Amino acid sequence: MRYYILAVVMIVLDQVTKWLVLRYMDLWQSIPVIEGFFYLTSHRNRGAAWGILQGQMTFFYIVTVLVIIAVIYYMQTYGRYRPLAGVALGLILGGAIGNFIDRLVHQEVVDFFDFVIPVINYNYPIFNIADASLVVGVICMIIQSFIEKPTERSASK
Repeated sequence: MRYYILAVVMIVLDQVTKWLVLRYMDLWQSIPVIEGFFYLTSHRNRGAAWGILQGQMTFFYIVTVLVIIAVIYYMQTYGRYRPLAGVALGLILGGAIGNFIDRLVHQEVVDFFDFVIPVINYNYPIFNIADASLVVGVICMIIQSFIEKPTERSASK
């Protein structure tokens, strides 16, 4: 149950921050937080990560529903016995639903975290809390797979 609560917290945090961006910032407005490194920039994305698959909403709806079903299944079977996996799945679920809500309501995803890596003058793709939740969740799942003993992997199949 606690992993579902984590998912709900991520969804609420994601949606509140996106609402604040929509309410108080114009599209493409950028507010420096740490000049030359971190900005809050109002951006919209009709695709996936790095803007791929622009405008493919039907595809995103289908994939997201399938991901949500799979994550809930694994939370019930795998996550309840492995705390790190449960946290990872809760983060993935919250991130997936957060961006799904945007696609349903706005037909695009609201992004706003904008980082520049000054040493190489690289502007990292603008993202949001749901994206960060997804990435941290996937990293936690990778860590879980490394710390899990091979006997545990074969026993869970």
